[in-house]
Amino acid sequence: MQIGLGIESMIWHNIDMNKINVTVNKSHLITIGERLYTENLELLRELINNGYDADATEVYVTISRDELVIGDNGCGMDEEGLRQYFNIGSQFKKTNPVSPKYKRTRIGEFGIGKFSVLSNTDYFEMNTKKGGFAGKIVFNKKEWEQSQDDWALPFEKTEPAAGEPDGTTIILRGLKREFDITAVENRLIETLPLKAPDFKVFLNNKQLVPRSMTGRKMPFLEGTDFGIVHGEIIIIPSSRADAAESGILVRSKQVAVKRMSFGLTPSQLIRISGEVNADFLKLTSDRNDLMRDTPEFDAFNSVMGRIIRQVVDELDSETDKKENSRIKKAMKDVSSKIEAALMKNSDWCPPGLLPVSGGDGEGAAAAEKGRDKQQGGAKEGDKGERPEKKKKKKRPPRLRQLTSSAMIKKMRIGQMNLALVLDHFGSDGPESFLENSVIYINRDHPLYMRESANRDRHIINIARLICQEISIMSAPRNPRHAYDRQSKLLRDAFTDK
Repeated sequence: MQIGLGIESMIWHNIDMNKINVTVNKSHLITIGERLYTENLELLRELINNGYDADATEVYVTISRDELVIGDNGCGMDEEGLRQYFNIGSQFKKTNPVSPKYKRTRIGEFGIGKFSVLSNTDYFEMNTKKGGFAGKIVFNKKEWEQSQDDWALPFEKTEPAAGEPDGTTIILRGLKREFDITAVENRLIETLPLKAPDFKVFLNNKQLVPRSMTGRKMPFLEGTDFGIVHGEIIIIPSSRADAAESGILVRSKQVAVKRMSFGLTPSQLIRISGEVNADFLKLTSDRNDLMRDTPEFDAFNSVMGRIIRQVVDELDSETDKKENSRIKKAMKDVSSKIEAALMKNSDWCPPGLLPVSGGDGEGAAAAEKGRDKQQGGAKEGDKGERPEKKKKKKRPPRLRQLTSSAMIKKMRIGQMNLALVLDHFGSDGPESFLENSVIYINRDHPLYMRESANRDRHIINIARLICQEISIMSAPRNPRHAYDRQSKLLRDAFTDK
């Protein structure tokens, strides 16, 4: 008995002299199968996915040096099912996109994948059972190519063994290329729908288990006109970042397509992993990429753009918090150095910033102390005679609208409380600026970002900006005076001379 191999909607015969017949050479079908998947791992994935589509709960893959066996406990096929299976281009999975038992969205679509095995063998055998039916089909490339007109495959009905479960087994013999078992395991773990319920895959009797990533997890679910986009992005700790796992794995119908960066920079991408599922995406024929020039991809890309912006904000916030901790520890020493430098420049030091000296030392604070001594008796004599004036409470300086990761550091220099604020004001914003008694430093400024890569240079750069704003507070006569004062403060603060 034979099973005919049909090419639906591709071949027709018409004896009308005003029409031309369309035919397909058998060798082209083989060539397509041989070239559809350039890697062993892809054809293996394709065969396992057939079991998923058939509602299998378990798929067993056994690989030896020259033989590959893939068996599943799915629904199997009867004779009509076999004829449907070998009907290339059949619309069956499009008209029946959901499996009957587990309601799985079927992965297969084009129907040519069954011939992908020809990229690694010239011989494959299929055994299948459904209910009381069991059958075997053998494909031998050399024998099949002998006749251009005969498209049938040898088919044999077999007697099912007592208690034998339904399912399908495919055997490839005489492999042209060996499989790297470690590479197979890693690839299958990444690409197969192993997180789907009631679906397990075993490789040489070892169950494949999806990897679990450590890090901050950001689940998401968004709707589009074409369907749902959902998944989870993981921000991985720097100490555990792995380039092999970086990027966001795009899945369609539970099957991995490829990892994508979605515009993340290399330094950001190394910290990002995770998955996104969108069953409505259109794939290339080898299912290794997305068709980009489609409205479905545009909708998907728009959603992912919003998600990625949230991820980048989280990365920036995390970076800011680490930087805040580092700066706060260093600023105590920086404040004391600047205070010492101001002591050396009392002639132009802004009012209130002149440090308090010990005893009757120089400076505005010492002078004020001397005036208090001279007027001490008068103040005592007046005690109780004059109503005490109520002191006005000083209002704290009003801060600009800040981000959640802004660093606010109080600095007491001399008799004045200053506030140092590090936050994001845009790459085109000023490097630093002063409002009331608050010094703002712009984290987005290109120079700040460059200097922050080195701890010592970073601290010096922040000190430079603080000194710059203090020199402006001193009301210099012209910009040259301001620059000179800033330079002198830095020199006195960070040199021993």
